[in-house]
Amino acid sequence: MKTLKLRLTTSFAVLAMLLISTSCDSTVVEKDEEPVLERPEVVEVEVAKIDQENNVSDTLNLDNGIVIRWFEHGEGESLDRGEVFYIDYRVQLEDGSIVDGNHLLKKDSIPFPIGFQMQGKGWDAAIAQLKVGDFVEFFLPSKLARGEKEIEGLIPANSNNIVKLRILSKMKPTRTVDGNKVWVFEESKKSKLKFDEEEMITFHTITSSSSNPMYTNTFAKNQPFELRLEDYGTVPGLKKALINAKSSDRMFIYVPSREAYGSKGYLDVVKPNEDLLYNVMVMDVVKK
Repeated sequence: MKTLKLRLTTSFAVLAMLLISTSCDSTVVEKDEEPVLERPEVVEVEVAKIDQENNVSDTLNLDNGIVIRWFEHGEGESLDRGEVFYIDYRVQLEDGSIVDGNHLLKKDSIPFPIGFQMQGKGWDAAIAQLKVGDFVEFFLPSKLARGEKEIEGLIPANSNNIVKLRILSKMKPTRTVDGNKVWVFEESKKSKLKFDEEEMITFHTITSSSSNPMYTNTFAKNQPFELRLEDYGTVPGLKKALINAKSSDRMFIYVPSREAYGSKGYLDVVKPNEDLLYNVMVMDVVKK
């Protein structure tokens, strides 16, 4: 199979799999603060099936400028907010350069949470039209991609994106507690100690609401949170979801609004009745 040299960008693939994450309720990152982006490295990857030529079966033009072209129509369920799906994807610019995708990480797929602008408003708008099994290509105008933001030497400002995407399957939650859902997508088999009343947990997380993606990021300042179940001021749903977490666990946690800030919201970053998504990497669990 043909091999290409591609530049690996710090984008959702890295956010999801390396988990530049963190969240808690006492620290809020300024809205214009982003994770530090390292210079991209050149890696060799095989051209995946998703990169091969395909015939378009039909096209949908949205009012916001997004154009979706179907190669295959799936027969699975719709992609609902607050759920996680495995996706196989690739992002390229109009000059043909590939700047993002799970194959750059040599992974066949990655888990993707729906409805929290993990790749921006454009992705959410396009994915809302899809079902499990769909294989599509969609065009994102720059205003619904990175807009005026750039990654020097890789993605210029005001770049339109072309995304090839296959929705593979729905990921079932590892556990659900009072409506709080946990998807553990990486787990250390060596770690035995689980977080509970007698332990303290240290973790990184990115926290997002539907209207304010990544409003908290502990990785940005390398300041993970420490939490005990008796600590005051932490979102109740987050505490419940972290019970039984182990060191090195990587997970998404969905917290419904009633288990978060409810009708009051939180400052100017979480609107009333908004659900939350935590993208968590557990650093350690120890006895108190």
